[in-house]
Amino acid sequence: MLLARYQHDLLEAGCDEAGRGCLAGPVFAAAVILPHDFDHRLLNDSKQLSEEARYQLRTEIEQTAIAHAVAWCDNHEIDRINILNASFLAMHRAIEKLHLTPQFLIIDGNRFNKYGSTPHACIIKGDGKYFSIAAASILAKTYRDDYMCQIAAEHPEYNWLSNKGYPTVSHRNAVLELGHTPYHRKTFRITDPQLTIF
Repeated sequence: MLLARYQHDLLEAGCDEAGRGCLAGPVFAAAVILPHDFDHRLLNDSKQLSEEARYQLRTEIEQTAIAHAVAWCDNHEIDRINILNASFLAMHRAIEKLHLTPQFLIIDGNRFNKYGSTPHACIIKGDGKYFSIAAASILAKTYRDDYMCQIAAEHPEYNWLSNKGYPTVSHRNAVLELGHTPYHRKTFRITDPQLTIF
């Protein structure tokens, strides 16, 4: 059972990203502030849910959240500042877009670049522990998937409709055979199974 809050005194936003390990496309991030007493029997880490469930939950999250926002860093920014910093920057941009200012942030993972003077807590596997982080993971994942489907028609040979830019064998082979598109991250090693570079 996921928890509604990490702490109970401050306005809290959960943050997560999607697309960090991809070969192509942006890294997306979301920030979500849920009602203090929020509860949902199905909401969980986006990776544990079917695509249909993710999109159904996205609608519910956007209707229920006190505030929510999605932002991204494109592949050129990722190549310039590295994927870890780009993930943090995308989260910062999502937080900036919230129409309410959070007083506390809970971040999925074990590292984060501090956002101004706002206190935060990093929570390993937080998207499976706190509703607001799980909600952020769903928004980031579904909006990134939407983006990859939009650009898939430009380069159908890479099969982004199916792999969404992740390093499947067929996607890696397509890059090795055909080269990079303008959407690919050129600092990622195509043949290395440990693709994320810090």
